[in-house]
Amino acid sequence: MAFPKAVGYGNLPNGNFSPVIYSKQVQLAFRKSSTVEAITNNDYFGEIANMGDSVKIIKEPEVSVQNYARGTQITAQDLNDEDFTLVVDQANYYAFKIDDIEAAHSHVNFMQMASDRAAYRLRDQYDQDCLGYLAGYAQSAKHTQAGTARTTAPGTKALTEAGSDELLTTMKLKKGDFGNITTGSAGDHSIPLAPRLPGATAAPTATATPLQVIARMGRLLDQQFVDTNGRWLVVDPIFIELLKDEDSRLFNNLFGGAGLQNGLVVDNLHGFRVFVSNNLPKVGTGAGTAGTANQNSNFGVIVGGHDSAMATAQQITKTETYRDPDSFADIVRGMHLYGRKILRPEALVTAKYNAA
Repeated sequence: MAFPKAVGYGNLPNGNFSPVIYSKQVQLAFRKSSTVEAITNNDYFGEIANMGDSVKIIKEPEVSVQNYARGTQITAQDLNDEDFTLVVDQANYYAFKIDDIEAAHSHVNFMQMASDRAAYRLRDQYDQDCLGYLAGYAQSAKHTQAGTARTTAPGTKALTEAGSDELLTTMKLKKGDFGNITTGSAGDHSIPLAPRLPGATAAPTATATPLQVIARMGRLLDQQFVDTNGRWLVVDPIFIELLKDEDSRLFNNLFGGAGLQNGLVVDNLHGFRVFVSNNLPKVGTGAGTAGTANQNSNFGVIVGGHDSAMATAQQITKTETYRDPDSFADIVRGMHLYGRKILRPEALVTAKYNAA
């Protein structure tokens, strides 16, 4: 460290009497919470070992009920054995090396730190990809929030009437689905969102409230006969802020200032377990862009559903350390192999919104 000295002072001119000390306490980067494993199932995990493996899933056959009168000759129907496919088509890897001299003289264990960070980055990429897939969007690059509408389905679709993103059009909420909003612009634009103000006696005509959106998502799932046990909702930090602004003492009690607990912030809100994630899709600059009410260029997407709506099959198939043939160093590398599949499109509901 260079201490100041008086003009003309010449003792120990290079300042080498003051050593530089490197701390062994390393500043770790903040980690985002992972939510995908809490809202999906691995019932169809199977035995996966290679990219391209697939799992065939048989659908429950539909059975018709007929009128019966005495003496009626009964005709047995043929059962359908329709199936669809979960394809293990996602593989990510990491690789880094530590030179022997660096390892011998370093004051911290860089291999351990880098391995820990690599494991987190694999999990975070998995979370971003799966949440985007659930909501009908795809990433444009690794480690980014999905922001491009997905147009292809991995494997075969669970329902033929689902779109190319494997979701049902009737389960995608947009501005036109809220009749109280009377401002002029396209009905397929994002929902302008604002919290209900204290003392309000009438519904707003330019915005919807966070609770309105959540209640509507619940109703759509009810109309699809989705079980109320096992429902979840994943929202982003902007949506949860608007939700916290709702004038209800019940919410103050629910949130309680506890903050994020593995992403789960509310255990039961309109029948949903509510998670907060920074890995949800966003289009353009996202939902918090100022002055973007009633538009379709910058918005966020939230998604709700049931634990049985999507299956995931994952494993880290290889993690290994070996000597670098071209230098004196150890190379550490690992690969994460997984697949994801929407099993029940009727048990997923999305909403695109912007903060008004």
